[in-house]
Amino acid sequence: MAQVLEFKLPDLGEGLTEAEIVRWMVEVGDVVAVDQPVVEVETAKAMVEVPCPYGGVVTARFGEEGAELPVGAPLLTVAVGEGADGHRPAGDPGSGGGAVRAPRAEETGGREKTSEGSGNVLVGYGTSQAPARRRRVRPERRASGSASGAGAAGAAVSGAASGAGEAGAAPSGRANGRVRAAEPVDGPVPVISPLVRRLARQNGLDLRELTGSGPDGLILRADVEYALRAAAAQGGRTAAPEAGPRPAGPGREHASATAAGTAPSTVPPGGIRIPLKGVRGAVADKLSRSRREIPDATCWVDADATELMRARTAMNAAGGPKISLLALLARICTAALARFPELNSTVDTQAREVVQFDHVHLGFAAQTDRGLVVPVVRDAHARDAEGLTAEFARLTEAARAGRLTPGELTGGTFTLNNYGVFGVDGSTPIVNHPEAAMLGVGRIVPKPWVHEGELAVRQVVQLSLTFDHRVCDGGTAGGFLRYVADCVEQPAVLLRTL
Repeated sequence: MAQVLEFKLPDLGEGLTEAEIVRWMVEVGDVVAVDQPVVEVETAKAMVEVPCPYGGVVTARFGEEGAELPVGAPLLTVAVGEGADGHRPAGDPGSGGGAVRAPRAEETGGREKTSEGSGNVLVGYGTSQAPARRRRVRPERRASGSASGAGAAGAAVSGAASGAGEAGAAPSGRANGRVRAAEPVDGPVPVISPLVRRLARQNGLDLRELTGSGPDGLILRADVEYALRAAAAQGGRTAAPEAGPRPAGPGREHASATAAGTAPSTVPPGGIRIPLKGVRGAVADKLSRSRREIPDATCWVDADATELMRARTAMNAAGGPKISLLALLARICTAALARFPELNSTVDTQAREVVQFDHVHLGFAAQTDRGLVVPVVRDAHARDAEGLTAEFARLTEAARAGRLTPGELTGGTFTLNNYGVFGVDGSTPIVNHPEAAMLGVGRIVPKPWVHEGELAVRQVVQLSLTFDHRVCDGGTAGGFLRYVADCVEQPAVLLRTL
């Protein structure tokens, strides 16, 4: 007989804890092969096609397009083995029957059936046998062609003991359409994110007293923050909130209180609430962390870029692939970092050490419809102007199409930010944590300039360097910036390092 296996959203790496469903690539009833991509999800870093480790017939999908799911939440169920045809078996979530369950021991001849997969992996099986794990009894769902990631309003509160039977306790009350347990129960707490557990632990909050608003009663960070705000409003008593209205709208699960123990929001009613999630949320978190942890300083200088622009024109007139201005600036940066390696580094706060890199993985800021992203050019120090131009073009196109992988968005050692494309002259860049420095380049515009003792109209650009003051002092930063400016003004200076 066919066995129904549940495929959960796997760990996508890079510390990601959630993803948004962008596009389903299979329908209920479709036959899928092992490692066939079944859904495209968007994380805070990139879009990823997720392959299914099982081969068989899709019997249910969990979550509509646009829904956000935590890592470990069910994605779909697949019927494998004999009898796995295009029909949903009785008891499948998509058929309106009871919850999907694993076969009991008596149904498998008294022995434990060995799975051919290895659990939640992004590609392939990884191991020949799935790691041992506790089975969690799931609440029943309402009949629907495609189960929603928000859970069914008529779900029953399941028994929490590991390995228990499939009978669940009946709900004793409801709050805002969600099932609420009458009393805290023993057993595992439906929490996946370690951040949620830590937030509750730091504030002395018992997670067993909360009603989760996520799939299958999963407790989300918004649930914990709501309980903390309710406790603060009641005079500091940390307890589960009474049934009452929660913040409505799409911003509910991204409440404004982000720090433990913050007071209730004082933002007046009205206006538009925009959730800080996806790329925008990841950028906000990284920039906030940079400001908290890095004692940064900024220095800047104006430079005459007339000769650099002429050199680029001459290169492109000579034939061959066109050379971009960004590639020339990148080449200047790698040459400057070879002279001032202190700025191509990071700070290991645990060991209290500055780690200097022997390679330059150059990040560059790229504005897309999804927000600001920073793709990384690997081994930029080993590429010439043509190679840098081609790689910048490839990564920029992938960024705008949302095809960048997490590996192409991480691991940078220095960032180049050309904000001149927005028509601005200068800025004070924020260091791209955990890097140690960022070079900002403003627009190149004609300005009055003293050239060879006479006033002339020249192409002038402002260069800004923001650096981590822990890795070097102003002398090193100033030397780096002055060398970059010299190369911009006299590109022939680069010939000494070629």
